[in-house]
Amino acid sequence: MRDVCVIGLGLIGGSLLRAAAAVGRTTWGATTSEMDADAASRAGYDVTTDVGAALRRAAEAEALVVLAVPLTATNEVLKQVAEHAPHCLLTDVTSVKGPVGAAVRRIVPWARYVGGHPMAGTAESGWTAGDAALFGGAAWVVCVEEDTDLTVWTDVARLVLDLGAHVVPLPALSHDETVARISHLPHLLAAVLATIGAQGGPLAMTLAAGSYTDGTRVAGTDPELVRAMTEGNREALLPILDEALGRLGATRGSLASTGGLAATINAGHAGAQALADNRDLPRSGVRVSLTAPDAREGLISLGERGGRITSFDGDTAVGEVT
Repeated sequence: MRDVCVIGLGLIGGSLLRAAAAVGRTTWGATTSEMDADAASRAGYDVTTDVGAALRRAAEAEALVVLAVPLTATNEVLKQVAEHAPHCLLTDVTSVKGPVGAAVRRIVPWARYVGGHPMAGTAESGWTAGDAALFGGAAWVVCVEEDTDLTVWTDVARLVLDLGAHVVPLPALSHDETVARISHLPHLLAAVLATIGAQGGPLAMTLAAGSYTDGTRVAGTDPELVRAMTEGNREALLPILDEALGRLGATRGSLASTGGLAATINAGHAGAQALADNRDLPRSGVRVSLTAPDAREGLISLGERGGRITSFDGDTAVGEVT
């Protein structure tokens, strides 16, 4: 198994370091947070505040470097990668893929890079929020582009599978449009809902129950992290936000004119049911030979149909699709 170097030890990076160590990978990490470094070291993990030293070690060991820093810090960390490990195997766990890929190509073009994003997390942050079991059963996008090095892609995908997640192969563009719809828009709606509820004062906070707490849960996430991912995905998020505003406008118009909300409520119920149904649909086995000339196209097709990779059989990716 390839060694793993994690740069950034917040919720995702800290969970990744713990999980990779738990499955027997040789791991080390770096963070600029003295508090997180001290806590991780006291827990028995090999951690430093010297990012350059961690990257030099990764270069010497041909380790897989995982960037687990906020989008706003990516450029500065990539400059350190360019200085200390310019030819490394590189992935990331950032929630926006297009801007990170562009930054890698601009700052450290020699890196063997494959973008990634685990669809897992909580509203907590920092090393102490980490959990080795965080990725169990989660979808983890591992990006495939026309020029993706499938050897590096396989290294990243094998790490993902080791951590208990399954791999969804997608281009950055498809990823960013989809997470705008199912992750970034929900963060904005939760922020609006939490704001409106709080403006109801002490009485509203006293009466708030499940529908409010469920709808506002992610509003408790570190605001800087939410800003980074939503503002960083501006191009994909704007049309999705327009779509939501259009539906809210139609809802208001219907309530004002006829007093009826059936269209909105029924459509929402159907959408929630679609999510529940998708989890129970039967799946068919799929195999994609990574040595085939059309391997990249096969992986992308699988991912965009909602499929996933669950294991490897030699040079063949084994997966399933509904």
